[in-house]
Amino acid sequence: MRYLGCVALLCGIAASAQAKLTWGNTEYFFVFGDSYTTTGFNISAGVNSTDPGFVSSNGPNWVQQMRDTYNVAGTKVFNLAYGGATIDSKLVTPYLPTVLSVVDQVAQFKEFLADKPLGAQWDSSNSLFAIWIGINDCGNTWDWTNTTQVAENKLLMNRLATQIEELYSFGARSFLFLTVPPIQRAPQWVEAKQDSPNSLLARDIASYNDQLRSTAQSFVDDSRKYPGFEATVFDTQLVFNTLLDNAEVFQFANITGYCTAYANGTPNISTQIAPCAPVSTYFWLNTLHPLFTVHGMLAHAITAALS
Repeated sequence: MRYLGCVALLCGIAASAQAKLTWGNTEYFFVFGDSYTTTGFNISAGVNSTDPGFVSSNGPNWVQQMRDTYNVAGTKVFNLAYGGATIDSKLVTPYLPTVLSVVDQVAQFKEFLADKPLGAQWDSSNSLFAIWIGINDCGNTWDWTNTTQVAENKLLMNRLATQIEELYSFGARSFLFLTVPPIQRAPQWVEAKQDSPNSLLARDIASYNDQLRSTAQSFVDDSRKYPGFEATVFDTQLVFNTLLDNAEVFQFANITGYCTAYANGTPNISTQIAPCAPVSTYFWLNTLHPLFTVHGMLAHAITAALS
C-alpha cells in the first residue's frame, strides 16, 4: 500500500507507550468501541462466527489490520464494538436506540466470553482488552450548556471505570486504551467551524483524553485493589495530527473534505469517480470517518507500541 514507505515518521509516536504483555505474546484480543472499530462481528452467533466485514473505513480498519497484517502470534480477535456507541446510552444518547454502548458490549462479553468457552479459552496472561470510545461522547456533548465539559467527562470516566472493573473481575489484566482523535479536523466539524485547536470541541476532547489517562493510571497505581493491572494509553492524536500536518508526504490529496460519491463506500479501495480524486487519496471517507490508509498507519503504530 502507498503509505508503507512513510511509516518511519510515526515510529517515535509509539515509543513512549509500553505494556508488559507484548503484541507478540497476545493470543486473544478483545475489542470494545464504536464505528472506528466495529467490523460487524456478532458474538451472539457464536465465538467462531466470521465478521461480515462492515467497516467505516472503506477497507480494513485498524483491528482488521492488526489481525491480518500485523498478526505475529496467531492472535484471535473478538470485536464487540458497535457503530455509534457511547460509553453508556443513559449518559449520552446514541443516534439510534438499538446501538450497543460499551456497557452493553461488556455485558455481551460477560454472557458469551467471560466463562472462556471452547474457541475462546483465553487467559489473563495472554489476552489484551482494547477500548476505543469517546468519539461520540465528545461529539454529542461538546456544546452542552447544562454542565461543564470537565464535569461531564468526569461522569463518563466514572462510568467507564465501572466497566474496566467488570472486565478485571472476569480476569482481564492487560488493557489498551485509545484516546479520542482530533475529530474537530474532520469535515463535519470543519464545516461547523469547530476545527481550531481552541474550539469548544477541541477543548472537550483534550479534557476527555486527560481524564482517560488519569483513569487508566489510577488502576495501575492502585496495585492493592487491582494487582497485575497493566495499561497502555495510545495517543491517536499524534498519529492523526502527524498525517494531517504532513499531507503531502503521505500523499493525501484532500484532508479537509470528502467526495460525496464515496461517502457511503465504494466498490473497491482504488475507485475513482470524476471529478474526484481516487478514494484512497482522501483522508476522510465522509464527514467523520478516516479511510483504511489512516487505519493502516494507526495499526502499525499500535503494534509497535505494544512490542
